[in-house]
Amino acid sequence: MAEPILELCGISSHYGPIRALHDVSLTIRHGEIVALIGANGAGKSTLLMTLFGNPRASEGQVWFAGEAITHLPTHHIAPLGMALVPEGRRIFPGMTVLENMDLGRISAGPRVGRDPLEGLYELFPILKERSHQKAGTLSGGEQQMLAIARALMSQPRLLLLDEPSLGLAPLMIRKIFSLIQTIVQSGTTVFLVEQNASQALQIANRGYVLVNGRIRLEGSGQALLHDPEVRQAYLGRQV
Repeated sequence: MAEPILELCGISSHYGPIRALHDVSLTIRHGEIVALIGANGAGKSTLLMTLFGNPRASEGQVWFAGEAITHLPTHHIAPLGMALVPEGRRIFPGMTVLENMDLGRISAGPRVGRDPLEGLYELFPILKERSHQKAGTLSGGEQQMLAIARALMSQPRLLLLDEPSLGLAPLMIRKIFSLIQTIVQSGTTVFLVEQNASQALQIANRGYVLVNGRIRLEGSGQALLHDPEVRQAYLGRQV
């Protein structure tokens, strides 16, 4: 079994007096796709932000690649090898595709590696074709590809994806999830946070279900896909 790249042990976090996460523990191992599913407001995005120390975990420990990062400043965490693709993409519409991608290099810190640009153009050929086009003129799906490519420019060991299917047409959703599988095959571990439980669990090695800031269920992607509680709450009658 592969070594863990990320471990959360009894994590709780607050927004002021409001407790958003309650004693959350989960593990992500090298080479996995791990999905975190849950309804809107369950605390999924809060969990991702807690990994980066904003909000700071009020209880528990976060370990990344064997290093305790719970109390590290936010700007020290990303250079360790984590990259986040935020909900809503948050690209810079007035900048070109290439300029947006170049911003992804900033969080790489002192880590040295081969320039990933040409490899990412192979993975996302539409971005090469439109490299000098303003990012705001891209379609929603193309903007999501750009957000993922920008994160991959830092050559992360762990890629965090927050609702990558949000607002996309079904055909583009399938394309994005296929690209996620390709990214993992190239050596990057993925933590996938999604409301689209069916698509997420179909590609996930393992998954967790977050309900009101607590882990309710965990198991393999296939086991959760066919779990009666998950099917009723997130999948309806059909997967």
